[in-house]
Amino acid sequence: MSGHSKWHNIQAKKGKADAARGKIFTKLGRELLIAVKQGGPDPAGNSKLKDVIAKCKANNMPNDTINNAIKKASGAGSNESYEEITYEGYGPNGVAVIVNASTDNKNRTAADVRHVFDKAGGNLGTTGCVSYMFEKKGVIVIEKAECTLSEDDLMMMAIEAGAEDFAAEEEVYQITTAPSDFTQVTESLSNSNLTFLEAGVQMVPSTYVSLDEKGSEKMQRLLDNLEDLDDVLEVFHNWEE
Repeated sequence: MSGHSKWHNIQAKKGKADAARGKIFTKLGRELLIAVKQGGPDPAGNSKLKDVIAKCKANNMPNDTINNAIKKASGAGSNESYEEITYEGYGPNGVAVIVNASTDNKNRTAADVRHVFDKAGGNLGTTGCVSYMFEKKGVIVIEKAECTLSEDDLMMMAIEAGAEDFAAEEEVYQITTAPSDFTQVTESLSNSNLTFLEAGVQMVPSTYVSLDEKGSEKMQRLLDNLEDLDDVLEVFHNWEE
């Protein structure tokens, strides 16, 4: 995949992910709940659930935890109800930001997200104001230091599994798929005992925006504060970190 790599500091990212693992599992559990409520508990007939399960496994969520979340969501006594909502806005210097959230109170979540944007010097926009600058893609990131295959072997395996693109960055390999092919590619690579630094269906920007040091600090604060919100599931942007 062409464009700027955001994987320039693997150790820092892994440390941050480990520290936030409990919160990540909570948010993934909510994604499982929404997927089950929308399409049922059988991943064979629920492509969204299948994708979320692949994402959970990429984040090292134990199978028992995944299965228990699915059983809980499909149980007769489950009355938790969340709806998905997407916000679009601008960070410093017009950086495009997309926020995917799940909520049981739209007014609360909208107020929380708007407050974070305002505090960082950005602003919340209207639906469609930045999404045209992104394309939905499956993205799989594998750390070079953790990969037992050669670059050529991994590339051939990914392409044969249905990947659209393969790129070797400084510290990682990045594999891109069509959203509909994401699960089959992750399953194929997982069956070869490969582990992922990250995997999920993401909004990938077509262009990137550079920021100076002050703008970068504001942008990082915006991202950190958004991700700290319990209702926020994912944040995508076109900041060239």
